[in-house]
Amino acid sequence: MKIKPTLRDIADAVHVSTAAVSMILAGKNLSRFSDDTIEAVYAAARKFNYKPKHGIDKTGIIVIVCPSVINPYYATLLQGMELAAEKNGYTTLIYNTYWNIEREKNILSFAQNPAVRGLIFSMVPQQPGLVEKMADSLPVVAVGDKQDAMRIDMAEVNNFDAGYQMGAHLISLGHKRVCYVSTTLNKYHSSRVLRYRGLCESFKKFGTVSLITSDVDPMSELSTVEIEHRTGRALAKKCIRMYPDVTAIVAINDMVAYGVIDEIIDEGFRIPGDYSVCGFDNIYPSKFSGVSLTTIDHFINQRGQSAFSLLQAKLENGDTEHVALTRLEFKNKLIDRKTTGKPRTKAH
Repeated sequence: MKIKPTLRDIADAVHVSTAAVSMILAGKNLSRFSDDTIEAVYAAARKFNYKPKHGIDKTGIIVIVCPSVINPYYATLLQGMELAAEKNGYTTLIYNTYWNIEREKNILSFAQNPAVRGLIFSMVPQQPGLVEKMADSLPVVAVGDKQDAMRIDMAEVNNFDAGYQMGAHLISLGHKRVCYVSTTLNKYHSSRVLRYRGLCESFKKFGTVSLITSDVDPMSELSTVEIEHRTGRALAKKCIRMYPDVTAIVAINDMVAYGVIDEIIDEGFRIPGDYSVCGFDNIYPSKFSGVSLTTIDHFINQRGQSAFSLLQAKLENGDTEHVALTRLEFKNKLIDRKTTGKPRTKAH
């Protein structure tokens, strides 16, 4: 009969106490140990193929993957996840990818450690196939879009509908020429693409939608705190010069919209007299009286809590089989504030 590895085997291999091994594998008091010690324990656990008996207890780590906590959208989403985790006695560990695929790969590698009980993506993973494969042995949940076809549980929002709603609002005000401005627009950012498609669909019979994008590389995401605001400024400047007949600018999110607003004002124009501006997410600064941004609310904090609830159900049921998928869809709500109004009658 093959003898199962024990905590003592790992402790002897790493030259630490069994108590230290137990705490590290349970994700408790990690600040007491050096990174080298933690990694050595994880490496030894992998070598011995040690499998802790979690049962339905709440030891171990829940890894949360996030592009960047700089954007209040993700900070609010993570707050919801952490709140739900803490209420239920779980420990969380947050990793930022800055939309860097290699960082995501490294995080997925770390998540294979025995201490990790589950994995939550606060966005659609950039490597869906790899994540789906991992979900065969580890509970995984993501916050995604309704049209994503990943085989994992999701707390989702319909971004096509969000774009369509914003378009319908602008059409109701009389706008016929609008511009959609966005950071990197590609297959890894489905929410951005779907918002654009929804906006275009709403305007199909009523006007035109111009598009201006700016590719933001992962290093800029990492090194520039105000990258989205700065990008919003640059995109607004381009729009004003390239499309003088545009009367409304739709930003990919509220953070980019703030940059758009500042640039329009610095150019000497009025909001909404000369340009209407709107965003998506309804993050908390958008409510401030000095901002009062028209936006789309998709209940970020509640979605974060629901994402954790999906994971918790899988943890406590021991479910990693894809017999049935759970999709929780959160509705979009237009928040009409002071940055949108009727279009001006003359081009600049």
